[in-house]
Amino acid sequence: MARKVIITCAVTGAIHTPSMSPHLPITPEEIAEAAISAAEAGAAIVHLHARDPKNGKPNQSPEAFAPFLQVVKQRSNCVINITTGGAPTMLVEERVRPAAYYKPEVASLNMGSMNFGLYPMLNRFKDFKYDWEEQYLEGSRDRIFRNTFADIEHILTTCAENGTRFEIECYDIGHLYTLAHFVDRGLINPPLFVQSVFGLLGGIGPHPEDVAHMKRTADRLFGNNYQWSVLGAGKNQLPIAAQAAAMGGNVRVGLEDSLWIGPGKLAESNAQQVNMARQIIEGLGLEIATPDDARNMLSLKGGDRVNF
Repeated sequence: MARKVIITCAVTGAIHTPSMSPHLPITPEEIAEAAISAAEAGAAIVHLHARDPKNGKPNQSPEAFAPFLQVVKQRSNCVINITTGGAPTMLVEERVRPAAYYKPEVASLNMGSMNFGLYPMLNRFKDFKYDWEEQYLEGSRDRIFRNTFADIEHILTTCAENGTRFEIECYDIGHLYTLAHFVDRGLINPPLFVQSVFGLLGGIGPHPEDVAHMKRTADRLFGNNYQWSVLGAGKNQLPIAAQAAAMGGNVRVGLEDSLWIGPGKLAESNAQQVNMARQIIEGLGLEIATPDDARNMLSLKGGDRVNF
């Protein structure tokens, strides 16, 4: 049988700002439609952030998630993944609230504090609709995205009784060792869902050797007890997806990670990126995992046991 590959789609995130693309989902209606369309295109998992519908600013209040979580659940069988990363400007107590309240099947979990450089995008984008956008990007020059050991433990213990599993985001090799530390302590249990992030300024680079090194290290630390997935930032999205799929991994795409579908060409939707990833995967003779395949591969609790 062909190996099955999980596609995750991160539909809006907190990296890009509204002025960068007219296709970035901002309102609850846009986020819901983007998630549902991505699932219809082949994404087994949708990774969701919320934004203020008035100005597109990241919003991590549980109330901001409510308008689209129910819609996506009612109209799709996809696995819903709620961020605990929020935005680098937020404290962990704010970031964990939606996952703690809604008890999703999957929540994201960052494995280390890091420089999170968004300011180079100011070289490409000059005109902004909202006051917060330029300040947010420029502020990343002197901002640390805080994910201390105490912060990580806070998220794990806060969600411990929810049956939620984690998309464990690793931006560098040291993050894999941090994950191994929490596995050794029994705070995270296999099967692990390790999402390796490449090409973000402050983390590991996008070179094929970086991708291979991340996979080798994870194999050595976790053996057969994990599912590996990758995301490439910006122009690296599809090349890294192709490399990882060929190496036995799963892939993540979406407008959170890249606004582009080709050189100088904005993606018109999240579903368009999912379709491109699907073409690569199926071109390698592999199959797309359904949501229920993903639930089985990741030992998830099921969509009937969430709080929305």
